[in-house]
Amino acid sequence: MTARITLEAAKGVRGGHAFIWRSAVTQAPGTVKPGDVVEALDPQGNFVAWCLWAQTSPIALRVVSRVAKTQVDDGFWRRRLEAAVARRDSLAGRDAYRVVHAEADQVPGLFVDRYGQTLVVQTLSEGMNALKAQLAPVLLELTGCTRVLARDDGSGRDFEGLPREKRWLVGEGSALVEYHEGPAVLAADLMEDAKTGSFLDQVDNHLRAGELAHGDGLDAFSYHGGFALSLARRCATVLALEQDEGAAARAQANVTRNGLKNVEVRCANAFDVLRELEKSGRKFGTVVVDPPGLAKRKEGVKAAERAYRELNLRAVKLLAPGGVLVTCSCSGKVTREHFEAIVQDAAKDAKRPLQVLERRGAGLDHPPLLGQPETEYLKALFLRALD
Repeated sequence: MTARITLEAAKGVRGGHAFIWRSAVTQAPGTVKPGDVVEALDPQGNFVAWCLWAQTSPIALRVVSRVAKTQVDDGFWRRRLEAAVARRDSLAGRDAYRVVHAEADQVPGLFVDRYGQTLVVQTLSEGMNALKAQLAPVLLELTGCTRVLARDDGSGRDFEGLPREKRWLVGEGSALVEYHEGPAVLAADLMEDAKTGSFLDQVDNHLRAGELAHGDGLDAFSYHGGFALSLARRCATVLALEQDEGAAARAQANVTRNGLKNVEVRCANAFDVLRELEKSGRKFGTVVVDPPGLAKRKEGVKAAERAYRELNLRAVKLLAPGGVLVTCSCSGKVTREHFEAIVQDAAKDAKRPLQVLERRGAGLDHPPLLGQPETEYLKALFLRALD
């Protein structure tokens, strides 16, 4: 089965891009079902890639191999998963990390996170949705885990035309688990909490922020307290802000679980509290601003820009002399260059120069794909106020 694509799309794939939009398909394949692999050809009939075909998604083709002689069968998928697991060998000392990162691991649309002995999978392509039950036992064998939970209830499924669902693929039992971030112990409900239970892409940034923290700490948009718990190891006090009542309760439970007496979890709107703290003249040695995605679609970029600018303006004004600001964006539609420009404008308006300590992103277990900017969604700037 073959599909013809435009010359521009073929050039994109040969340059590293892993998506082919439906508008770039000039000739669809014959009768195929989800999970089937088709051969993508350029206008001259030259091989471009083997791809998973989608019937309804705006992304019609997802690249699985650029090698013409590849045979995409059960053995192929096993080798892809083996390679993904092997790439995480350096993380073997952790009990929570990403095992498979979709296109970046050449398994398009499949995300797999590990929490102890439980694997949580998310499928954001028709092909992987059809294959997930088949691949679950392979993942267990390769990782030594005992259970697999499908958390296919995110909004990305709507974009793909897939139904939302949550269910055990292998095993069952309580979805409440404990895991570690450095010395901190956290809990997550893998069935109900955000994403696959937590924000594992930020773990390395949580730990690094803790290494640089000093003075009083402020963690805005704390969620389950990942940054706050890390800051508490070095800060005299930490104020953690979280508007969602359930997440704030989880953060407080995590504070108690770790026996920390210097962390206050406040269920409140971070925008409002930052303004109040600025008016009161309060200063912090360490400030973290890690809001949820503010621009999931292109049309939301302008509103996101205004929100990021306000948050960072308040945060910069709250820094004590020599204070450290950790500011993040997980909005894929806001590029790193755009985000840094927003933060720079905020610093200019605050009349405070900022020194760049580090430019960071997601951890090594969440690698972006060169040639596909959308995969570098997480941006984290570590800055110091120069006074």
